Amino acid sequence: MLNVALPKGRLGEKVYAMFEKAGFECPSIHENNRKLIFENPEKGIRYFWVKPSDVAIYVEHGAADIGVAGKDILLEYAPEVYELLDLDIGKCRMAVAAKNDFYDDPQKTLRVATKFSNIAKKFYTEQGRDIDIIHLNGSIEIAPILGLSDVIVDIVETGTTLKENNLEVVDTIVPISARLIANKSSFKFKNEQIETIIRSMTEQMEAKND
Repeated sequence: MLNVALPKGRLGEKVYAMFEKAGFECPSIHENNRKLIFENPEKGIRYFWVKPSDVAIYVEHGAADIGVAGKDILLEYAPEVYELLDLDIGKCRMAVAAKNDFYDDPQKTLRVATKFSNIAKKFYTEQGRDIDIIHLNGSIEIAPILGLSDVIVDIVETGTTLKENNLEVVDTIVPISARLIANKSSFKFKNEQIETIIRSMTEQMEAKND
């Protein structure tokens, strides 16, 4: 049985559709209920919905053999997993944003609010910039407005939330997209099934881009 951790929400539904096209369908997943685990014994596959930020944890610890996680999570937490495939969906970017009238004075320590502390530290360390990290878990956009920070480091998809809060992107750190990942042991012992899925997903993406 291959265990697959899917991120809850619209991204997870898109990803499941790719598994379905790969021949690993599980009709019960479409039923209207609150179940979180679904399996198709005939296909030898079990899916479960988890919080997107938790997918890599399930895969790293072997509760899931494979899963789909955002590149942001992989960069931030550096889990011990194999990154198998860029699925070219869930695309956005990790960016630095600030108030429209922000001026960066390099003589002062920059106060950075973010829930992606490791990504922010690495970005500014490479620039040799002196910073203080203010770790927040949500509503990051209000930090510079209330004077808690000078800038924020966060995921930007459309930029609408930033605009509505009089913020703008001042730097892009890295593009983000969904990645197929695998537990290292599972990749070895369940390789045939996993390789079949990789091949099909690769073909699906190539067909989409033709």
